[in-house]
Amino acid sequence: MKNVKAAYVLPLAAAGLTACGGNVQKEQQKPNIIFIMTDDHTTQAMSCYGGQLLNTPNMDRIAAEGIRFDNCYATNALSGPSRACILTGKFGHMNGFTDNASRFDGSQQTFPKLLQQAGYKTGVIGKWHLISDPQGFDHWSIVTGQEEQGDYYTPEFMENGVPVTEEGYVTDVITDKALEFIDSCDGPYCLMYLQKAPHRNWMPAPRHLGMFNDTVFPEPETLFDDYSTRGDAARTQDMSIAHTLQNDWDLKLLTREEILAGGNRLYDVYTRMPEEVQHKWDSVYAPRIAEYRSGKLSGDELVRWKYQQFMRDYLACVVSVDEGIGRLLEHLEAKGQLDNTIIVYTSDQGFFLGEHGWFDKRFMYEECQRMPLVMRYPKAIKAGSVTSAIAMNIDFGPTFLDFAGVEIPEDMQGRSLRPVLENCGAVPEDWRDAAYYHYYEYPAEHSVKRHYGIRTADCKLIHFYNDVDQWEMYDMVNDPHETNNVYDAPEYASKREQMHEILKHVQQEYCDTDPCEKEHVLYKGDRREFDRTEK
Repeated sequence: MKNVKAAYVLPLAAAGLTACGGNVQKEQQKPNIIFIMTDDHTTQAMSCYGGQLLNTPNMDRIAAEGIRFDNCYATNALSGPSRACILTGKFGHMNGFTDNASRFDGSQQTFPKLLQQAGYKTGVIGKWHLISDPQGFDHWSIVTGQEEQGDYYTPEFMENGVPVTEEGYVTDVITDKALEFIDSCDGPYCLMYLQKAPHRNWMPAPRHLGMFNDTVFPEPETLFDDYSTRGDAARTQDMSIAHTLQNDWDLKLLTREEILAGGNRLYDVYTRMPEEVQHKWDSVYAPRIAEYRSGKLSGDELVRWKYQQFMRDYLACVVSVDEGIGRLLEHLEAKGQLDNTIIVYTSDQGFFLGEHGWFDKRFMYEECQRMPLVMRYPKAIKAGSVTSAIAMNIDFGPTFLDFAGVEIPEDMQGRSLRPVLENCGAVPEDWRDAAYYHYYEYPAEHSVKRHYGIRTADCKLIHFYNDVDQWEMYDMVNDPHETNNVYDAPEYASKREQMHEILKHVQQEYCDTDPCEKEHVLYKGDRREFDRTEK
């Protein structure tokens, strides 16, 4: 077996972190802004966050030459809502997009519109997933198909209102389009470069098919979590490695003949591949199919086996994303634009990689609430900075406006991260104490109950509501894996009272003071058909 750490993970010392000191050079011109975001990527799968799963040298480069945020959080760990929060700088209950059944009101204020009005050329390329067409962009090219998730092979785009089908692998195609947009700009620009990968069903680029077939990845400590101290939400979810991963769609356990016979979800995506890619696919997955059908796998051993297959495909998708970032950095360097460009890498939320026995996201637990966030801009950010400041995705827009010299609207609920960035990551005295979270999409796919809560530096408080009324609280210092719910523990009574008081103030600040009573959209499996009910 290959040693995954030796083969794919850079030693942490190679990150080149340096101590903060001296004055940060101030920008002399409006910076370009490139916002790179993937779908469902998580800090566990980034070597600059200490992950031991694979090497991500180009993501690491952004961190090493800029800053790494260790406490950046999604306000709602779901694709569409996260994107709406980023665009508007507002929580979902304010921008109107609370779940994936929603439709984004593109007429409202967004940071790209404000930058466009200030003279920036604006573009968005890749995964949009907001139902309505983009507004506020000089150029847009967004993936369509698979309910707007896009296809990994021979992807289809809607480009400035015109349907386009492209040959190739989606991650590479999106990168090509991003570089073309950059080349079209002769003044300051803002590009949202939004990758589909590594979203389910995790189909690697042809060059990466099978690259991890001989790698055995370490299992998370909580792979066989029994949820013994938690309420109904953890026990009734439908996102487990053991039971939810689908043999055809997720694990790719169908032969070529079975796929082409039809009646399976793989048929459409498989037939989009060129024939030579199909043959490579067949040879790569044949040993997996044979091993599964041998009848030798059962119980915990089968769960462990499924985990390895999931990880091999998921992580191979991440590799192509990292390669695309490398191409982007090299392109900017060749054009002489690298140091006058704010480069951000993040994901729309984190993702479970077997923790608690799960994949997917949605929960307020750390693996998916926490987002990766690294930024590079040497005119304002000291290389090698690391910060513990609590950030949220609603902060991104205000930050870009601040650096562009555009006034931040008072109704934006996020804060500019500039004071953190220009002070080597030090947390300002007046910085927020907690990140606020609110998840709405239930009943729906994966059956994660509605909940809201706060994450402070040392604790997390969660309230599951709607068809239950259950509280959870976690000591994030002594229980970082969130396995011991201490909400009713006598020794935490004082802390519980304190957390409730912080929650009350945060909800008042963000105008979400009656979250259990508001009208929300209920997902029905088809985003075109949904009911509105009051609970």
